[in-house]
Amino acid sequence: MGIVVNRPMDLMVGDILSHLKIDEYDQSYDDVPVMCGGPVQMERGFVLHRFEADQWESSQRLQGDICLTSSKDILQAIANNQGPRENLIALGYAGWSAGQLDEEMAQNAWLSVKADPDIIFSTPCEQRWQAAAKLLGVDLALMTNQIGHA
Repeated sequence: MGIVVNRPMDLMVGDILSHLKIDEYDQSYDDVPVMCGGPVQMERGFVLHRFEADQWESSQRLQGDICLTSSKDILQAIANNQGPRENLIALGYAGWSAGQLDEEMAQNAWLSVKADPDIIFSTPCEQRWQAAAKLLGVDLALMTNQIGHA
């Protein structure tokens, strides 16, 4: 399972809060996009956030201080500016069948880096994939979609 962190939807966090009948919320969320977390179960929501305290239902620590939560209580807290300061809200997730991701990794279909909270929470979404590639020393601006034969 994976959560895409760089594909904003035409949906704002304020829209999600209103849909969940959270009527009173910080209006700045009307300008915060929801990410398309992936094509699987697009009706299911996820909140990636930095660990602050063990206070959210169904919160799982993923790596370091990065957590994933899927319960409504965290959205209520975020709406009232009492939730984790650094968060990313996504609908859907990416999924693979048994062995599929291992096979794709063996074929070098993916660049894999350790999750970086600064990229997830502080880097503008349109720059996240380039910033992640730079962790490996890869400059995607120098890549081409052209192939040839030597």
